[in-house]
Amino acid sequence: MDSKSIKDLCKLACKIRIGVLESVFSAQSGHPGGSLSIADLLAYLYSKELKVDPKNPQNPNRDRLVLSKGHAAPALYSILAHMGFFQLEDLKTLRKLGSHLQGHPSMKSTPGVDMTTGSLGQGISAACGMALGAKLDNSNVRVYCILGDGEIEEGQVWEASMFASHYNLDNLCLFIDNNSLQIDGSIQEVAGLSNIPEKFSSFGFNVLEIDGHDFEQIEDAINKAKNCKSKPSAIIMKTNKGKCVSYMENNVSWHGAAPNKEQFDIAKKELVAALSKLED
Repeated sequence: MDSKSIKDLCKLACKIRIGVLESVFSAQSGHPGGSLSIADLLAYLYSKELKVDPKNPQNPNRDRLVLSKGHAAPALYSILAHMGFFQLEDLKTLRKLGSHLQGHPSMKSTPGVDMTTGSLGQGISAACGMALGAKLDNSNVRVYCILGDGEIEEGQVWEASMFASHYNLDNLCLFIDNNSLQIDGSIQEVAGLSNIPEKFSSFGFNVLEIDGHDFEQIEDAINKAKNCKSKPSAIIMKTNKGKCVSYMENNVSWHGAAPNKEQFDIAKKELVAALSKLED
């Protein structure tokens, strides 16, 4: 990947993060920490990888993206708005009565959302069904699913993983947002979760480990996943919760809290400064 492509992706990720902060601040509700940690992945997927069309969001031949960690909806909404699925101004209506942007994604009301999610652990099951359906149709559709590391404490995740491996769903790629924090603390403290790569490997997955904020590593892992036959892939991304906002980074307090006006101004100033530097 050349330097211009990386710079363009950095700018898009920065804009996604600004959208996250603006929407959560406007709502005075939402989940900024885990939204900020997946901004780089979403920037890459929607600008470089996914076969999707904002003018035809229901195209049956489109790739599918399932945000299994549905509380990170602000990040998904932000990239969808920046890609033209709906207006950027809509981001400020997050969680408001009558808005199509509710606290968790709804495929019934929001263009570009492929699966209604929010009850943790269920998105991967839906993604498995999509992937199997595509294979039965002899379709080239690929299915991508983003899970949180806290989310994979859910038993349903592993039932779905057995299913994916049993049916050789090589058109399915999971991204595990391994930011090491969940609502009640660290993943180790809450449930003793460790050895995530080994767990997915034991369930028959092609496992790749990357820095989830490094675009070249994201690209390389996705290409390897696409070239792997007869196995689903799991890309374990080491990320920082609250990425790019100084006081939110690696701070569990920002899992599900909205900034006040002073905090919002600080965060936006940091992100706008970073974007300005990239645009110089």
